[in-house]
Formats: sequence, C-alpha cells, structure tokens
Amino acid sequence: MDTGTFIDEIARRLTDYIHSKDEPGQVNPGQPMNSLRRVLDVQVPVEGHGINGALDDLDAFISNSVKTHRPEFMNPLWGGLSLPALAGEIIATATNNSMYTYELSPMGTLIEQTILNRMCELVGFPDGFGTLTTGGSNGNMLGMLCARENALPGSTKQGFDGRNMAIFVSKEAHYSVLMAANVIGVGHQNVVKVQCDEDGRMRPDSLREEVAFARQEGFTPLCVVATSGTTVRGAFDPLSELADICHEEHMWFHVDAAWGGACLFSNQHRSLMDGIEKADSVCWDAHKMMGVPLVCSAFLIKRPSILRTLCGHVTTAHYLFHDAAENEDLGRYSLQCGRRNDALKLWLEWRVRGDAGWAKLVDGYMDRANYLQKSIEDHPSLEMMSSRMWTNVCFRYDNGSTEIPLNDLNATLRHRLIQEGQYMVSRSNVGEDVVLRSVISNQGVDHDILDGFLEAVVRIGDEVVAGMPPRA
Repeated sequence: MDTGTFIDEIARRLTDYIHSKDEPGQVNPGQPMNSLRRVLDVQVPVEGHGINGALDDLDAFISNSVKTHRPEFMNPLWGGLSLPALAGEIIATATNNSMYTYELSPMGTLIEQTILNRMCELVGFPDGFGTLTTGGSNGNMLGMLCARENALPGSTKQGFDGRNMAIFVSKEAHYSVLMAANVIGVGHQNVVKVQCDEDGRMRPDSLREEVAFARQEGFTPLCVVATSGTTVRGAFDPLSELADICHEEHMWFHVDAAWGGACLFSNQHRSLMDGIEKADSVCWDAHKMMGVPLVCSAFLIKRPSILRTLCGHVTTAHYLFHDAAENEDLGRYSLQCGRRNDALKLWLEWRVRGDAGWAKLVDGYMDRANYLQKSIEDHPSLEMMSSRMWTNVCFRYDNGSTEIPLNDLNATLRHRLIQEGQYMVSRSNVGEDVVLRSVISNQGVDHDILDGFLEAVVRIGDEVVAGMPPRA
C-alpha cells in the first residue's frame, strides 16, 4: 500500500468516527477486561503484520474505545471533539518538532510564547511567563518546586530536607498535591488538609489555625495550594482571602485552576476566581473545559526568574542550548527535554474562537448545568447532593420507598448505567454519600441529552429497587 492510499484510509476512519457521534450507539463498550483479553489480539509479534495489519488493528481499537466525542459522555472533566484542535494535533505529530529550542521549532516557539503570554494576561501576571506541561498534576508539582526554590534559594542545586516543611490544601483538593509532595521531598504526612465550608471551599479561618499550629509544632509553612474548580463538587476556594494569609505568613500561593481556569473568559463567571492576580503561580488545563485534546496544560508564574532558576540544569546541555538563543529557547523554562508541540492545537482553536468564543462556550456549559440541576430538583426521585458553583452536578437517586441503603443503591445504579453503555458519568463521594457526578464540558450536550440521561437514571433506579435483573 502506498503512502497516499494509507493516508486516505486513515482519513476515512477519522471521518467515520467523527460522524458516529450523531448516530445511535454506545458510549462505553462495557466489556470487562477478561472478556476483552479473550476476543482481542494485542500481542506484539516476532514477524510484523505489515501496514495493512495496522488498519485492522486501528479498526479494533476504535470499536473498543470509550466514545468520548459522544454527547452522552459526561464522566471526567473533559469530553467532545474539536476539529481545529484535532487538525493541530495531527500536524504537530506529523511535523514532530520538539519544543526545547527555537532552532528545532521556530513557529512553534512563537505560538507557545503567544499562548502563555495571553494566559498570563488573563490571570493578571503582566510580567509572567511559564511552560506547557503534561497536565495539572505536573503543574501543581512545578508550583510546589518553585515554592521550595523561593523559600530556600539554592535548594535546586544543594538539595532539600523537607521533613519539617508543611503544605496546606483543602480537604477537597486534587490528589496530585500528595504526589508532588512525595516528588519534591516533603512527604504525604506533611500535607495539611484544611477544613472546607458547606460549599466545599477552603476556609480561611481554618487555614490560619492550621498554619499557627504547624509553626507551634516546629514546622515551616512552605506553600498553600488553593483550588479553582475542585474535582468532585467544582468548588472555588476564596482566592483573595487565602492570598492575603499567604503574604502575611510569607508562604508561596499556588492555584490549581486546572478545571476552573476557563471561567476567566466569562464576564458572568470570572468572579469565581477573584484574587487570582495575587497568586504566585497557577496551573490551567486547556484540555478540560476548553475542549482541546489531551494533553494541553499551562503552568504560569508571576516571576519567571524563579522557574528559570528551577530549570537551570539546562546550562549543562551545550549540545542543545546556546547563548545566542538564550531569550528564545522554551526549554529553559521546562523540566522536560524532548517535549511535543501541544501549543499548535490550542492556538488553532483559539484563532477560530477568539476570547468571545471561549466566553460563549463557558456560559453555555453553565446554562446547561443549571438546566440539569433544576430538572433534578423538580424530580421526586432525584436529589442534589451539593451546592453548585461550576458545571459539576452531584446528585443521587432516592425514591423514598426502599430499604436498600442509598449508597449501595446508587453504586449499583451507576454500575448498571455503565454496563448498558448509553451514558457515562462518574461515581464520587460527597462526605460519606455515594453520588452520581455528571460534568458538563462536552459541546454536544444539550437539553435532550440531559433529559434522556435522567430518564435512564430513574428507570435503572426503579429497577434496582424492584429487584429487577439488569438488561441483557
């Protein structure tokens, strides 16, 4: 098979896949791993199958994938499919530029600089900069590493004993803070989980108490990691008040806005992040609400010199970095060496939409989340399990007439929902309660999809209560 024919075959599969979102079908194949192992050949052969075999393998992969582009997919904090961003992903892979030097990716460097500068403007860092990373987890780690270098200049070179350091997060913060504490040498036990209010936001009064107690116990407060858009409830911590405490206590203030950062486009909703300009660093995932394909995430810092010091190891790479491009090479702000071009897909999408398009997207998602919440509140067998600030909608089934414990009932309901494969939302916990968490971050979601989803939830809930077996 020649190159043109092979590319045509790939294009046909892409087109068929994209169009399939509008056709009847399942989101989730619903097969357990043992069944999948029996029916699929995924072994790596001694003798290759040839390029025709690659097409067969792609067909198998597509048919057995979760269809994240379908509007019924409301499971994680991302979903849907953007054609401009898809084009950027394909071309970035084909051109295979690496982003560590301007020499190897001239226009890619200009594009990434432009994206980072614009995001810094939106956050309120007029002299800021940053880097694109592999996701919010890495962004949070970079923020904590910068906090370490800021508190102990030279620790990047000389080492660091973090056993007496303390990091403060809300009880509803993302688990990546624990991962980062491990990596930077502080340890899980020194991550202090601060009490939240009834809406899931970190309480400033509790933060003050925890910082005072940590100092009393001989710990040095290193940083606070606030959250703009928590994973389960979509809560936004009160940034301005938390920032003031950090400045008084000489702590670094990092904001995990991986999920909620897109609110900054919306005149109606940007107040959720009031005070963000007081932060020292921010992470923001474009692959979440902005709908750019995984992965595309920015780490932004108010004082870029600290990030550059953190990445000072690049000066030893004389075979890559040269003085003539000292102010151009993006690798001087990154912990990665080889790094793919994730800026192109975001830049293309941004050029198509503009800031106004992003604002319309955010406002539309919030309107649909409002519709879903009202539909739940109006239904006698459904109840909201949390207040709502963002597009996370946490609820459960409860018809009030069953002796089945509600946690068991809703866990079974969600399991059957996934097995049926028509809709996909996550199971989470709010306190001790098992809830269904649907997230509106998929452009295909509309009122009809949401109505059908709730009908399925109620139908399955009724079946579980009645002791009916799952559908075949």
